[in-house]
Amino acid sequence: MLDHVFTDAIGSLRDALESALLERQAFEERFQSDILLGDLTWATSYSLPGEGVPARVQANITLDWPTWSQTAYRLWYISEPVADPPHIVISVAFRVQRLRFIPDPRQVLNVLPAVSAKVGSSSLDRSAPKVETVFDITLKHQEHAIEVVFEGLYELGESALADGAQLDEHFGAMGGWVASTLIKLGDLKLNFLDPEPTE
Repeated sequence: MLDHVFTDAIGSLRDALESALLERQAFEERFQSDILLGDLTWATSYSLPGEGVPARVQANITLDWPTWSQTAYRLWYISEPVADPPHIVISVAFRVQRLRFIPDPRQVLNVLPAVSAKVGSSSLDRSAPKVETVFDITLKHQEHAIEVVFEGLYELGESALADGAQLDEHFGAMGGWVASTLIKLGDLKLNFLDPEPTE
């Protein structure tokens, strides 16, 4: 098993989300490495139980480990001085999809806070919403979606680097926050298309 603070953070966040009884969309999970720059990215999606395919509301979560964070982590690991501690870039995109009509962004923003629950000493900031429309090949049918992204940095201080249990504590609130936000979005009075039939 790979012993690295970034994989420890992934495990802590996954445990928090699954402890909140959210369902992981396993086929959408990926772990990627940028061959040219060296950045690592982990991305996954979670939804409420029994949402159908695709889920009406889901959270698309991304953790990025920049190459300079790896350099700082290596210096700390070999007990060299570190000017700036490593950090993880966190993005949580809340997506409401399978909508029959174009949604009113204000209706969605009314149930979303301006910032996320705390991750360590930081919070994620909410961005402006994006609305999309997708047509089928005949252009006769369409469906709509709206997405709002929360982004921010989680700085790995000395204590978190030395004690992996702090990652569980710092990421613990994320599970409840993501779950409660998905519930609020799912409770909105929106007109959804029927889920795709399962074989």
